Amino acid sequence: MRRLPSRLLAALATTPFLAGCFASGSDDPADGDAAGSGSRLRVALAFPPAEQLSPYGADATLLSRLGVSEGLTALDANGSAAPALAQSWRQDGDKSWVFTLREARFQDGTDVTPAAVAAALTHATEAEPVPGALTGVTLTAEPDGDRAVRVSTAEPDPVLPLRLSSPSLAVFAEKAYKKKEGETKGASHVDPVGTATGPFELTQVNGATSATLDRFDDYWGGRAQASGIDARFIADGTARTNALRTGELDIAEAVPVAQAATLDAAMRQDTATTRTTGLLLNAFSGPFKDPKLRAAAREALDTSALAEGVYEGYADPGAGVFGPAVTWADGKRVKPTGRAGAAAAGKDTAPITLATYDNRPELPEVAQVLKQQLEKAGFEVELEVREYSRLETDALDGKFDAFVLARNTMLDTGDPVAVLAADYTCDGANNIAQLCDEDVDRAVAEAERTADPDKRQDAAMTAEAAVLGTDAVLPLVHQRILTGVGTSVRGVLFDPYERTLVGTGTRR
Repeated sequence: MRRLPSRLLAALATTPFLAGCFASGSDDPADGDAAGSGSRLRVALAFPPAEQLSPYGADATLLSRLGVSEGLTALDANGSAAPALAQSWRQDGDKSWVFTLREARFQDGTDVTPAAVAAALTHATEAEPVPGALTGVTLTAEPDGDRAVRVSTAEPDPVLPLRLSSPSLAVFAEKAYKKKEGETKGASHVDPVGTATGPFELTQVNGATSATLDRFDDYWGGRAQASGIDARFIADGTARTNALRTGELDIAEAVPVAQAATLDAAMRQDTATTRTTGLLLNAFSGPFKDPKLRAAAREALDTSALAEGVYEGYADPGAGVFGPAVTWADGKRVKPTGRAGAAAAGKDTAPITLATYDNRPELPEVAQVLKQQLEKAGFEVELEVREYSRLETDALDGKFDAFVLARNTMLDTGDPVAVLAADYTCDGANNIAQLCDEDVDRAVAEAERTADPDKRQDAAMTAEAAVLGTDAVLPLVHQRILTGVGTSVRGVLFDPYERTLVGTGTRR
């Protein structure tokens, strides 16, 4: 099977419009006007920068969650494309869209012009490796008059406005893409310091430990209420929680469920997200090449034990690839068909290797519970846990028989069909399950051709049923993310897509 560059780490991980869509810490707009002190926010993120804060990889969401970067569009609470740097758009033929820009400025003082936006999108298409949102897409951008940008694709792309909401397709000023003296990096290098468009300007980055941001007073959406952000990157969940509890932080993302009880109820907020934790079975080689053994593994699982035990109620039992936070999914879900009957596992079954990563502290515990459940069904299981960056290549190369993955299904593009194509088709870039099934590929291709939004959702759920019918993908839980928030903090953006965290109304 052909292997394309992976964007899984980005999936493992602010506009004023979104502030109206996602729940915040205060329902009284007058609160923000009264909070005129402009205090700085102290924020801890769980994943440190992995690529010098380049928007083309895992670091894209660090920039968007801190209110630094924006694209032409954003996602609203229903998963539809919403205005951001583009105030409106229209389709012009099958392969072109015209986006009308709002009046805005980059943080270096230059104007957001059609030429600047077209150049930024062109840089994204030239990045190596290509951003996940552009996998399999040939895109060109050019100015269209004084206030618009024409974006065209080689093939019809009915979800292009959704695709352009990806944090990896954020727009930066011209100087962000210039090489520094003595630098050999090419098109993939972007310097986000002082070159983005969001309400907060990145002014200093201290390696993988911290960053300093100041309020960008010329932000098109209005002046932020906080004067800046002091961001820390703290991978250890217990350390993040302790720092919040002792008053060193105002906001701590991704509080481990094991630490929830150490915080007062007023200091923790759980949010249903589009992140699904699943068990992926290697359908190409090893014991799980046999669909009957995959069915036996499915029957061995008790997902309610994970939701109530490991996640202590901060998760829902797995219903499919798409969970409750994808608000339309449950009403359109199709029952999987074509599943094989289960075969008994036992002495004749080869030992299986079950792998996961420890960046998310619940996953090793999930894997341990699965090991016990599978062993009870007759499987012999060897457990392997590593840090994600030391695991990804082996996972994509099919080195494991089973893999526990927490995947944000809407992070890259907001399009459910895109994640099905990337994760579960023969040529999928993120196909850890090594799945290559004619019925799945046919259903996904049909969904990709469907332009009408409602019918596309129906087609996506038909494709989901085809994926689940192979038993190579076993949904475990749909995760709720815990955010730790100081009692004096208001206006935090609790985003089910995990793209935003602070915005113009976030303050203390």
